[in-house]
Amino acid sequence: MFASNIRELMDNKKMTVRDLVKLTGMSSRTIQRAISDGSIHKCELGTLAKIGLALGVKTKRLYDEVDNEKGVS
Repeated sequence: MFASNIRELMDNKKMTVRDLVKLTGMSSRTIQRAISDGSIHKCELGTLAKIGLALGVKTKRLYDEVDNEKGVS
């Protein structure tokens, strides 16, 4: 499982989804998918790279790998 850090990074930079949409040229639905812990794993690497660039961080900073309910990582 993966936990998205994008909302936290956006909050630190006082950015909204609308701001990120403008900076990346992506749809708000794509940004919302990346923000969600339940669907960030469905995002393409290129999508995460654009978001990372817009937030000024490396792509690997956008998420954390976490244990799922069964204790398997």
